Amino acid sequence: MPREQGGKLIASNKKARHDYAIEKTYEAGLVLTGTEVKSLRQGRANLTDGYAYIDGGQAYLDAVHIPEYSQGHWTNHSAKRTRKLLLHREEIVKLSHAVSAGGYTLVPLRLYFLDGRAKVEIAVAKGKREFEKRQTIREREDKREAERAMRTKNRLGD
Repeated sequence: MPREQGGKLIASNKKARHDYAIEKTYEAGLVLTGTEVKSLRQGRANLTDGYAYIDGGQAYLDAVHIPEYSQGHWTNHSAKRTRKLLLHREEIVKLSHAVSAGGYTLVPLRLYFLDGRAKVEIAVAKGKREFEKRQTIREREDKREAERAMRTKNRLGD
């Protein structure tokens, strides 16, 4: 989260960081109904299949699963409805240019509360190929192994 005050993580999309090369991230507000907010406060959401798109000068978040509120009644929301994102006009223009340039997509990374308001972190991302994913995993394992060796060396006091 950009600011550490009053933030509570609801859901994160770990698969997105594996499948995509993240170029730039943006924080956006969400237009939600009352039962969606209550469901999010219970910590229930899934960003795995979600994506964002620009249509008619507006940004939307689609295929993000926020389950129905357990104590809701006939006013409950549908779980995978399209939700409007709240961004500044300049940010929407930048995002639409990035996506229209080709090869880029908008992916939600995290859903969280910041000072009582639901926020989503979206990223301009480019899909990784299979060998790039393997290379990323290999680099992470090599780094972890080097840190482990350094800790062992420091512990022994050479």
